[in-house]
Amino acid sequence: MNKVKLARSKHSWVTVLSLGFMVLGIGCISWAMFSMWVQTDYSVPHEYIAEGISIESDPTLVMPAPDKILYPVYPAEGDTIGSLTIPALKQELPILQGTGEQELQKGVGHFTQSVLPGEDDNSVLSGHRETAFRKIGNLKMGDLLIVKTSAGTFIYEVNGTRIVHEDDKTVIVPTEHAVLTLTTCYPFNTPGYSPDRYIVSAALVRSQYL
Repeated sequence: MNKVKLARSKHSWVTVLSLGFMVLGIGCISWAMFSMWVQTDYSVPHEYIAEGISIESDPTLVMPAPDKILYPVYPAEGDTIGSLTIPALKQELPILQGTGEQELQKGVGHFTQSVLPGEDDNSVLSGHRETAFRKIGNLKMGDLLIVKTSAGTFIYEVNGTRIVHEDDKTVIVPTEHAVLTLTTCYPFNTPGYSPDRYIVSAALVRSQYL
């Protein structure tokens, strides 16, 4: 009788220990998975704020550009293709296709030999120093440029400025990533012919596709 009780007692302890090790193993695995999840940053900033203007976050804010055609219909010269908001300068300007005098009198002109905003490569916008781009000399590193078109909203961050001669073609060269280039005549306050150009370069940091 004692032998039977002893055998049952041993069996019970083995069962308890087995269950204990099983629970401990499951707990270790769960903790490891939780730790990996915590260390992985899936978040999108709640707001993208600059000079009092904010862009609400959205799960569709992703990088890089999707594998699709952003502009199924290419705009004709003179078409309004979107808007350029410069929060630091408190400006919102229409963007027109083309850089002729007629387009630049109405707003900012898109250089037709460059890609459209949001696309991978160098998108070039031009404006008059007396009107649309009269304040761009005040832009600083980190300031935002927000472009809205039929393809979506594209947020660029200023990463450089420079002054070049009007014949400098490096302004319109292709780039590996999506960038926005603003160009205007320079010096700003000198009337008449200007041989130089003031250049603002910005990299695409957020995209919200339609």
